[in-house]
Amino acid sequence: MENGPKRRRRELEPTVLHKVGDVISAINEAKHVDQLICALHSLAVRLFPLDSSAFSGSIDEQYRDQVLRTEVPSSDERSDWWWVFYQGTAFPTLARVLLYEVASNWLACFPISAQKHVYDVFFVEGLATEVVQTLVPCLQHNGRDSLRVNTVCSNAERLLVLCLFENDGILQMAREFGSSFQSEDSISERMKPAVSRVAQLMVSIPDKAPLGAPTSLSSHFFFKQIAIQLLAGVEEKSMKLHDEAASLDKNDMDGTFLFVGETFARICRRGSVDVLLGEVIPRILAHIRSFLQSNTDLIDADVFETNPGFLFWSKMMEAIKDPYAVERMSEQILHYLATEQASDTEAYWTLWMLFHQIFYRQKSVRSMFIDKFLLWKVFPLCCLRWILQFAVLECPPGANSLTKGHNTRGLIDTVQHLVAVWSKQEFVQSAPIEQQTYITAAVGISLEKMSKEELDATKEVMHSILRGVSCRLESPDHLVRRMASSVALVFSKVVDPKNPLHLDDSCSGETIDWEFGLVTPDKGIQVASSSTEKGIKEIENSTASVAGKELDSAVDGGAGNNLKDRDKKLSKFRLVDPDEIIDPAMLNDESTSGGSDDDNASDNSESSNDSSLQPYDLSDDDTDLKKKITQVVDVVGALRKSDDADGVERALDVAENLVRASPDELRHLTGDLVRTLVQVRCSDLTIEGEEESAEEKRQKALVALLVTCPFESLDALHKLLYSPNVDVSQRILILDIMTDAAQELADTRTMKPKRQPGALISTISETQPWFLPSSIGPPGAGSWKEMSGTGSLLNLSYSYERELPPKPNQVKRGKTRRWSLRLKNMPESQTEWSQNKFPLYAAAFMLPAMQGFDKRRHGVDLLARDFIVLGKLIYMLGVCMKCASMHPEASALASPLLDMLSSREVCYHKEAYVRRSVLFAASCVLMALHPSYVASALVEGNPELSKGLEWVRTWALNVADTDTDKDCYTMAMTCLQLHAEMALQASRALETSESTFKTKSIGLSSNMLKGEIKIPHPSVQY
Repeated sequence: MENGPKRRRRELEPTVLHKVGDVISAINEAKHVDQLICALHSLAVRLFPLDSSAFSGSIDEQYRDQVLRTEVPSSDERSDWWWVFYQGTAFPTLARVLLYEVASNWLACFPISAQKHVYDVFFVEGLATEVVQTLVPCLQHNGRDSLRVNTVCSNAERLLVLCLFENDGILQMAREFGSSFQSEDSISERMKPAVSRVAQLMVSIPDKAPLGAPTSLSSHFFFKQIAIQLLAGVEEKSMKLHDEAASLDKNDMDGTFLFVGETFARICRRGSVDVLLGEVIPRILAHIRSFLQSNTDLIDADVFETNPGFLFWSKMMEAIKDPYAVERMSEQILHYLATEQASDTEAYWTLWMLFHQIFYRQKSVRSMFIDKFLLWKVFPLCCLRWILQFAVLECPPGANSLTKGHNTRGLIDTVQHLVAVWSKQEFVQSAPIEQQTYITAAVGISLEKMSKEELDATKEVMHSILRGVSCRLESPDHLVRRMASSVALVFSKVVDPKNPLHLDDSCSGETIDWEFGLVTPDKGIQVASSSTEKGIKEIENSTASVAGKELDSAVDGGAGNNLKDRDKKLSKFRLVDPDEIIDPAMLNDESTSGGSDDDNASDNSESSNDSSLQPYDLSDDDTDLKKKITQVVDVVGALRKSDDADGVERALDVAENLVRASPDELRHLTGDLVRTLVQVRCSDLTIEGEEESAEEKRQKALVALLVTCPFESLDALHKLLYSPNVDVSQRILILDIMTDAAQELADTRTMKPKRQPGALISTISETQPWFLPSSIGPPGAGSWKEMSGTGSLLNLSYSYERELPPKPNQVKRGKTRRWSLRLKNMPESQTEWSQNKFPLYAAAFMLPAMQGFDKRRHGVDLLARDFIVLGKLIYMLGVCMKCASMHPEASALASPLLDMLSSREVCYHKEAYVRRSVLFAASCVLMALHPSYVASALVEGNPELSKGLEWVRTWALNVADTDTDKDCYTMAMTCLQLHAEMALQASRALETSESTFKTKSIGLSSNMLKGEIKIPHPSVQY
């Protein structure tokens, strides 16, 4: 029975080819469009059930009769002709003539009805897979005649829209491949390349469509229609097989599902996975929600497996063979569910329906969920919970929390894998903060589901957790320390639930915020600084947060005044001695001033007239012994008495004001006072709760010392900076006060004489007109002004007057007196304000600190253990450069600083905090250099500065490309922006200097251009 149709169609093939040849010959010989229509009709009537009367009225009578008299074959014969025509070489041969020759020469003359029934019908009613393979290449037709090319392309676009969308050609292709794969395996294997080829051609249509193509061929609309039709096709096929009591085995589903999988994979490869999932996920969620509402009882996997509406989803994912497409779809599915705010139950069953079969059958999918999605990707917290519930716990979630399944082996292995990565020092140093937060949440949530017995059964988990907590507690970042506290709390609850370990006040609640107050951004979105000011501000903020000293001025002020207020209240209550002799006059004064009367006070006094016998008040002896500190030497002495806490506190209270007063002995005691202030331990000598207030007073006193006596103070501080006798906190204090002092010196306002521009060569004759009086006079004299005369009209003389400065002994009378810091005998017009005193001391601030920073001494290792001090040092140097901005000192100090920053141990330090400090300092150098100095350095060939600036550019580019820290990326982009602006200003300054040189060189002799000047004396030349 099967061999009869095949043999009959094989015998029919020469006849079909002969008929196609006749039609092509008739097309080539046609002189009128009706002849062409009749030729095409003679073939179409043998392939399709045509109604010839539908278009016969649009042609001439002589051709109309020929069309109506055409013999119509039977249905079986027509089916055989159709199969032979489209399965062989006849259709591609005729289609080439129709798409190129007929479309460019005759199609415009076709009546609309004739075009539909004898031209479009060959594509609309044909085999969809063959039609697509024929039409798509026409979209990129090349030829010399542009009009012909446009006609062919526009016709191909029209036919594609007509076949694929108006006649559901994509759904038809899925059905065709499904029927083809129901034959024996050898034919199925031969059809797989055809499936891949058709899928590739179809998804490439939006890329090949030229400008001006229909909107339906744009990528978004096109892929959306593909998804709609293919989903309808696979759902139709699965329901049909279920109604026929057929199982969804491989042979039944390979055709349709292989085509769907190939097409979906290629759509994902072209970046339109969001369009695809926009049709998939809403359908799945609608099915799940309706199913959950109709089944209020406990739902397990068996309930879903017996429902035919859910079976084809897993088969669809199994048909996608491209691992990249599966990964991209999985990521977008999780993000889509998070955007839709799906519940834990809905999200779990969505993942289960799509991935439960391939999760157990394909190792790559298991690795994707357990390795990539937990260690390499960053998802929102809800997505992390869904991943753990589906891939690790492997059971449906509970009502409000994750549920632990029976298979605990997967949980134990996952915890071991996560903790092994989480505890590494390199991970803490190099991983982005978002990834650290994500993996910390994965570790914490997984630990919450473990028991003590399971924890004891793991290998090295306890040691890894302790190691990870320890290295995070040493971090200068508060968020990283908070991660350690949260994991330590969860770990302690597993070990001993009755004694939780609270290392941080933020972890005191019952539940832990595993987002740590942050919103996890979508992957691939990186924000860069939009302005230079913002970028530098972020650098300062990120650098200042490393020391771990987050001062709150409001809180500190309140805490610092508590003790003083208490002392004031206690001083109001005095003990009364019964033998004390009281002066009645004082009682009267007290009663009058206090507002309280005592009528019996005067009667009880025996010596009302003798007030000279008033005794000493011994009740406040302690107060009298506390002498007020008024000398700098007393401050030094009080600070050295570590056993006298009150004395230290009083010394700190007055230290800043005494230093600001700048007494004569200050310069001789500056070194001792600096060393004493640095070495005093405020935390050991102050009352609990007032440590920060005392630290603030000490820091202000040290800043005042640096501002008042810079050189003497810096000499002592630089010796202490790398001394083995101070700890890390004291080194950070030294760098902080140097930073604050540099900024204060840069903001200081002083008055100095204004530089009066004048000619370098004086002239004997005056430049003013001859008829004006001489301008010679005392300093400060005004200019001459002509006065209007009061005489007769015939008066030919003119009078002039000017203002003169007052004499030294002359006092101007008035009601108010004006005080100022103006220089003596210096008019206001000859003085100006100077707002920066720091450049004078810039070298003293920076050079000693840069010397020997990389040497490893006893207790000092800035490049490794003490990286916080290194970051603070680099930050201080950057602030110093910014304070000396646009001054000659900045140009002199830029090269040494860039040389220090460019050392590999510094710029490629493993701690992101140090790299952020280097970026900040490099940005400050770029802002501090004057463009004219950069231009002159380029002209004169200054190799050090040129090399340093080029290093800044290349290194910032490398950081922006490779650094994993988001702040480093943002600051590197800001640094590149500053470098570009500096280069632009320097190039403008260079052009200005070149044009000025050319202007001045006009008219000079050749000897002067060579740099030779001849003087008119024999044999003398310079």
